[in-house]
Amino acid sequence: MPLGRAFSVAVAGVDGQLVEIEADIGQGLPSVHLVGRPDTTLQESRDRVRAAVSNTGEKWPDGRVVLALSPATLPKVGSVYDLALAAAVLDAAGSIPAQRLADTVLLGELALDGRVRRVRGILPAVLAARTAGRGTVVVPTAALPEAGLVDGIRVLGAASLGELVDWLRGGGELALPEPTAPPLVPPTGDLREVVGQDEARWALEVAAAGGHHLLLTGPPGIGKTMLAQRLPGLLPPLRERESLEVTAIHSVAGILSDDHPLIFSPPFVAPHHSSSVAAMIGGGSGSARPGAASCAHRGVLFLDECAEIGTKVLEALRTPLEEGEVRIARRDGVARYPARFQLVLAANPCPCAPARDIDCICAPLARRRYLGKLSGPLLDRIDLAVQMHAQSAGALSGEEVESSEVVRARVAVARNAAAERWSALGLSTNAEVPGHILRQMFRLPREALAPVENALRHGRMSARGADRAIRVAWTVCDLRGGDLPTAQDVLQALNFRQRGAA
Repeated sequence: MPLGRAFSVAVAGVDGQLVEIEADIGQGLPSVHLVGRPDTTLQESRDRVRAAVSNTGEKWPDGRVVLALSPATLPKVGSVYDLALAAAVLDAAGSIPAQRLADTVLLGELALDGRVRRVRGILPAVLAARTAGRGTVVVPTAALPEAGLVDGIRVLGAASLGELVDWLRGGGELALPEPTAPPLVPPTGDLREVVGQDEARWALEVAAAGGHHLLLTGPPGIGKTMLAQRLPGLLPPLRERESLEVTAIHSVAGILSDDHPLIFSPPFVAPHHSSSVAAMIGGGSGSARPGAASCAHRGVLFLDECAEIGTKVLEALRTPLEEGEVRIARRDGVARYPARFQLVLAANPCPCAPARDIDCICAPLARRRYLGKLSGPLLDRIDLAVQMHAQSAGALSGEEVESSEVVRARVAVARNAAAERWSALGLSTNAEVPGHILRQMFRLPREALAPVENALRHGRMSARGADRAIRVAWTVCDLRGGDLPTAQDVLQALNFRQRGAA
């Protein structure tokens, strides 16, 4: 009985699993049956694959074709299996030798004329193929720059099914990844462009040095958005592992650049205030796709006009802020996406938002309701809260202020100190350190903790808030070059908390 075999990859979240595709050609009326929990898109691949094989000049088998995708219990989603399905059928029909297929993973969607089209999630699929011990992976030619980012596996590109068939028969060569051009540095503003706002600038520096979350409130035009947009320019470049993590998420989301696929700078994601829960956290029909929170992994998620965002959307951010991961439950399993980002919230103090607070025409209840969308549990996860005020005319005199380059140098020194301190725990920033580690292994002196204990005693702060204040105190200590936070550092951290102690 003719039997063919090929391999592809199923991607769920940013994790991939090797899928074995078997083709059996039996007696009966010509038909194609697909088994192994295929979704609607994969079911339609029967017609795409058959047309692509015929239009390439190959003969489709006369008989009943059964295509089985294993493991059978794993849901199969999308059109990434087309190329492997076609190869399995041709192998079963004896049209191509099986030697190269045994160690090759095939990824790509087929057009009716045999062209191989690009699909989402190429990078995590290639990573999964390497983990599974495969020696070669064939991807669409358009995805070669992305697939070529992975070392330790041979990456080839096929523009059409005909090219793949020729290569499997030993008669042709497939394309190799070209050397990638140096990645483009994304344009960012400079801190010297921000007029005044010394307290907010200092809060931005502390946030960058420790990876803390930030809330900026103030009237329109005060500089909240300008400051938030300049935060990525203060952060260090992504390390290799972080860069691949972020690039894999953007690959699944389908937003990678064709020319410069590798993301080496912290991303800056600013969704509109009308975004839904699915757009913010991830989801959608079929396989769950990453949302804005995951696309901002290792970077900045900026929510402008956060008081206008739906309450359900804001509350959905609570778990990612605490755990650094988004888990999207589906009937067939749970998709997990990393989401360790820095959250920056910006809001006006009230709906009318005049330039001077004395000119506000909102009723007291309306003012309370406006920022009341930011619940206590959400605000408890914000490390730094700054109330920005209008500048006097003297602030426009052109007085020289520090540039992003100067601040970035101080941030780098502080981050290096934190990374060295937490290296034994596998952590790199103060914001990632668990509370029990701070309280037990790195406990501060009693005199330094006195302000925090006083706030806890009088009910002005939760236990979570106390841990976050201590993390900020460590960051303030790193910025001044100290070895251990003092009572003054802790007081500064408390002053940044919206519900902290004076």
